[in-house]
Amino acid sequence: MTQVIESTGELAEEIRTGWSKFWFTPRDAATLGLIRCLAGCMLFYTHLVWSLDLTGFFGNTGRINSEFLYDFYRGPDNHISFAWSHFNLIHSPIMMWCVHLVVLVILLLFTIGLFSRVTSILSFLIAVSYAHRVPGTLFGLDQINIMLATYLMLGPSGDAYSVDRWLQRRASGVPLDIPAPTISGNIATRMIQIHLCVIYFFAATGKLQGDSWWDGMALWLALANYEYQTLDVTWLGRWPWLINLMTHVTLFWELSYSALIWPRLSRPFMLALAIPLHMGIAVCMGMITFGVIMLIANLAFVAPELIRILLDRRFRQAG
Repeated sequence: MTQVIESTGELAEEIRTGWSKFWFTPRDAATLGLIRCLAGCMLFYTHLVWSLDLTGFFGNTGRINSEFLYDFYRGPDNHISFAWSHFNLIHSPIMMWCVHLVVLVILLLFTIGLFSRVTSILSFLIAVSYAHRVPGTLFGLDQINIMLATYLMLGPSGDAYSVDRWLQRRASGVPLDIPAPTISGNIATRMIQIHLCVIYFFAATGKLQGDSWWDGMALWLALANYEYQTLDVTWLGRWPWLINLMTHVTLFWELSYSALIWPRLSRPFMLALAIPLHMGIAVCMGMITFGVIMLIANLAFVAPELIRILLDRRFRQAG
């Protein structure tokens, strides 16, 4: 009995130590800095696209008009509770454009890492505000954008590869050392990693409910759908075994991601396989931005030491 108690105590101590190491080991901000640069570009691009018809989407009489919002946010008790958005306070098209231009400037500053502590928070609020105003036009890209903006706001994403670091170096007159690793940087990175695991796990379990994923025809049904097709790959129909293989590899990758992405031996394989999977969907089905943002999110599993080795000397000195 004493031995069982001692073994249980040792196991509990190992779990506690592992938990603390997982969450509270300081981490270099290089990974977050790179993700900020790339995700910031995507945030800027997706909000810039709204400029093609800003009032048509966000105006009171636009596509997502007041009547639609009332129906969308109407609860079961007929109570209407609008999600927060700065567009609820703006009704003038001129003012709407002025605010939109300021938004684009803020997102650009966040991307290059200028006043990053402030612009990271504002970028998160901006992404949420736009999403709340046009609920009928949201897709996976918008959700991943907001997810990354959330964790980049929580972590020191401006401590690497940013104008803030470059200005600090110019002010000091000497090359700056790499910023000390921080616990907040590790927590933000871990949250992105865990969020990705949750996304892929539920995506895989959802696919398991469809017969086409079991018989290997799911990818063919997607690739042969002319509504989404941007690249004609129907020639793959000549090799049904290849389609079946691709379908089952995709399903296996998503289902095993949350387990195999953590060990160092299997992690490179999982990250390498993410490239053809996401880019294949991006190129063949026209979802390029979604494929790119998912690959950007997967960078959370790339060690900051490797990122600093791969990037050029100038960025390493600045970041």
